[in-house]
Amino acid sequence: MNEAFEVIPAVDVQDGEVVQLVQGERGTEKRYGDPVEAARRWIDAGARTLHLVDLDGAFEGERINADAIDAVVDAVDVPTQLGGGIRTVEDALDLLERGVDRVILGTAAVENPEIVAEISDQRPDSVVVSLDAKDGEVVVEGWTEGAGISPVEAAERYEDLGAAAILFTNVDVEGRLEGVATDPVRDLVEATDVPVIASGGVATLEDVQNLNEAGAAAVVVGSALYEGAFTLEEAQAAVEE
Repeated sequence: MNEAFEVIPAVDVQDGEVVQLVQGERGTEKRYGDPVEAARRWIDAGARTLHLVDLDGAFEGERINADAIDAVVDAVDVPTQLGGGIRTVEDALDLLERGVDRVILGTAAVENPEIVAEISDQRPDSVVVSLDAKDGEVVVEGWTEGAGISPVEAAERYEDLGAAAILFTNVDVEGRLEGVATDPVRDLVEATDVPVIASGGVATLEDVQNLNEAGAAAVVVGSALYEGAFTLEEAQAAVEE
């Protein structure tokens, strides 16, 4: 059991609004309003960290929603981790200077693993590597291409390069509210000393508890919180009992 296990609300931004996608596919989104309002709501509910994603950036490879994301970072006083469209060392360092606490690298880290070391050397403990897996293989480019490597192999590589954490998303269950698969999470936790943040498919308080028991350091929750399946307070309480 992980005593400091954290439930992290997701603030995914598309076209300047908070949305949730089903399995990461455009056109499936449900909209949930203003990002700053959403962020403040989660902090009022007890969030200790916020997970920010520029969805347009993730698809386009550049930061499309920079203004909306900047507004959230400026408005909150809890640590933030940001992903989506961060492709270069300069991008990452610029965001860290602006006040983002950790940058999340997905495609960029898979295509150029050394980027993790380059950023970490200048800003230790600031890079989260996002590993998205489908059928046991890491996928990139918005989950459209296989990278030919397993999540465990990838996690070991990034641990050596200085990653502060691994964000693991199981694409097979993402956004469906059908529950989580704990075995891949447990495999990652056992293979690496880097904290594993789980993401994808969380639908119930039991899912949150199962990920905690699998050894994850935290879980990112989106749809379930926005749809009111449970509250942030209930989720945090479920793992602290």
